[in-house]
Amino acid sequence: MTRCSQTLRSRIATLASIAVLLAIAACAPVSVERVDLRTAYGNLNRTALSSNQLSDLTRIVLRRNALLDSFPPYPDETIAALRAVAISGGMNWQDLYALSELSYFEGRRRKSVPMLLASALYAYAVLFPSGDAERPSPYSSQFRQATNFYNLALTQALSSENGDAAILQSGRSDLPFGIIDVTLDEASLHTGGRVLASFVPTMNLEVTGFQNDYRTDGLGVPLAAGLAPIASPPTDGLELSAYLRIPTSAMLQIDDPRGQLMGNMIAARLSVHTIFDSPTIRIGTQEVPLEFDQTAVRALITTEGKGWSTELPGLLGENMTGTHATGRLVAIEPHRPGRMPVVLVHGTASSPFRWADMVNDLMEDRKIRNNYEFWFFSYGTGNPITLSALLLRRSLEQAVQSLGGVQDDPALSRMVVIGHSQGGLLARLISIDSGTMLWDAMSRRPIGELSLKPESRTLLQDALFVHPLPFVETVIFIATPHRGSYLAGFSLAGTFAKLITLPLNVTTAAADLLTRNRDTLRVDPPELDFSSISGMSPSNPLMKAMVTIPVPSTIHAHSIIPTLGDEPLDERDDSVVTYSSAHLDGVESELVVNHSGHSTQANPITIGEVRRILVEQLNRTAQVRR
Repeated sequence: MTRCSQTLRSRIATLASIAVLLAIAACAPVSVERVDLRTAYGNLNRTALSSNQLSDLTRIVLRRNALLDSFPPYPDETIAALRAVAISGGMNWQDLYALSELSYFEGRRRKSVPMLLASALYAYAVLFPSGDAERPSPYSSQFRQATNFYNLALTQALSSENGDAAILQSGRSDLPFGIIDVTLDEASLHTGGRVLASFVPTMNLEVTGFQNDYRTDGLGVPLAAGLAPIASPPTDGLELSAYLRIPTSAMLQIDDPRGQLMGNMIAARLSVHTIFDSPTIRIGTQEVPLEFDQTAVRALITTEGKGWSTELPGLLGENMTGTHATGRLVAIEPHRPGRMPVVLVHGTASSPFRWADMVNDLMEDRKIRNNYEFWFFSYGTGNPITLSALLLRRSLEQAVQSLGGVQDDPALSRMVVIGHSQGGLLARLISIDSGTMLWDAMSRRPIGELSLKPESRTLLQDALFVHPLPFVETVIFIATPHRGSYLAGFSLAGTFAKLITLPLNVTTAAADLLTRNRDTLRVDPPELDFSSISGMSPSNPLMKAMVTIPVPSTIHAHSIIPTLGDEPLDERDDSVVTYSSAHLDGVESELVVNHSGHSTQANPITIGEVRRILVEQLNRTAQVRR
């Protein structure tokens, strides 16, 4: 062998070694890199739900089947190919999960209802296989993400083009691989004797204005459902607001989902469920929680009702109709036997919407939601306090009667009335026995001896001779001026009092007193002012008389008193009512809410105390039953 040939062979061997090294270098090296936990969490939970990238599991499924590179340029063909693989492989959940995500990715991008429906069906098959077929662990991210694919895909598939309504109906729709026949369960639209209608998707609503935003995680399309109008709505007693909406969830279910998805004809059932009737649903052997957006629904009620705009007109009397002041008792859901009413009565220049945060929090306590229902009383807050209390009394009596009475539903006999500020005075006037004390504070002679028109006499008797309502078990006074409010004497308050328009029956009765019975009055006529602002003056004779009349021991009374400042308790106030005025002897409990102003209904401490009192009443009920 020559030296030249040896050199050549040596160079060839060297080049071969370099080629081998280059080939090895061409393969992706295995390496690890430490990242922060937020990045790690984002990588683990990345899906088409929150980004424009597919999850790791779907990419693995595509890569194993040599389909990863074909999806971007040929999405329909890639999904069809993976569907064929899934069918031939027995419809395992990993393939179905990938099909759900790919269909959602394309359905959202192209706004394709068939693709979105397919995504929901594949996700349902992942979660609810027939028999003992394998499915992802409920602790895995894939289980939660499959739930979200179902919820979001079905929400978009059922929504109108602009997303402000959900269309729930029977019918046939196209799928990328066939047809789906949907049958709407009409019976599921009935709740509390009414029919659900006008569904609004809530998943795409962003809520502001509430302190806490509550939602219930689960399966289904969260909706805000209205109620279909009825032929003869009640004209008095308890009514349901035209703006009422109920937290609702829509479910699309299929039997043997993996088996049906192997063919091209799918039969499905669409049903509706309210948070009050069925917060869960049984699928096979599983009890499945449903998805609801409670606070979003309550926010819709608030914004659509525009209650804030009625507060000042309500004070000045601009919402009066006919010859009598209007008083409305409104519920936020149809009455269900067995639930105890909680009646919320707002204060001066206010509205039921001031209770929004309190109700939003209380309704999230399962015990309270399952055992209580909330009614709201609204009234002309400039009217005489005794007249507003009379309207409240009549509304409650008519409501109980229209619902069958306490004999048919004993829960109606355990009513709770909560009044804020002036509303607390109304609550007091339906829970005391005045005898002649209120009348004697106004007149030197019995009412039977006065010269009055029959309608004036009836009004004065009904308003000033009061007794406890027998079905009221508990009253809660919040920031209530039992001894009057010092603001009532301010010049601005006097100006407002002069602007208030009183209803005709009140002015008629006042004219009767002043023209025919002036000499019997204990108050000089120039000082006689029947508005609520004057009625809350500490010097008002009715206010002085009322505070001396105790709430009977048969009614459980509680006080919640907000105060500002750090002075001794007797020197504090809430900017409207002093502690000394709000304090009431003889109540079962009194909670002072420090550093809270007059509008304390949204204060967490105030809400917590109301919750405590409601739970205490529940415990009393349980003890009586035992």
